[in-house]
Amino acid sequence: MFGIGALIALIGSPAQEEVLTSLGYPTYLLLFLSIVKILALIAIFSPKLSKLKEWAYAGLIFDVMGAIYSILSVHHSWSKILIPLFALVIVFTSYSLYHIRRKHQQLLA
Repeated sequence: MFGIGALIALIGSPAQEEVLTSLGYPTYLLLFLSIVKILALIAIFSPKLSKLKEWAYAGLIFDVMGAIYSILSVHHSWSKILIPLFALVIVFTSYSLYHIRRKHQQLLA
């Protein structure tokens, strides 16, 4: 979800630029956020970067929470936060499963 959105933004997405400007953010922020999301996903899917994974998960959570806050502040609409809430659930689930798997691997070692 994050990767596809970031790649679409890197290619150039008027729809994503419109969302950013409607929330009051400059469009140049889209490039930065896209690159950082891709780097976070690389860290998360890399098998050894455990410290960096923690930062990557934190960054994605801050990104989604910031999106939810921005949407509620500007649009005051709960229906517009369904996709970011779904993304937040995905990140928390992934983070929890990562720690469960890590704990299981430590028990086997």
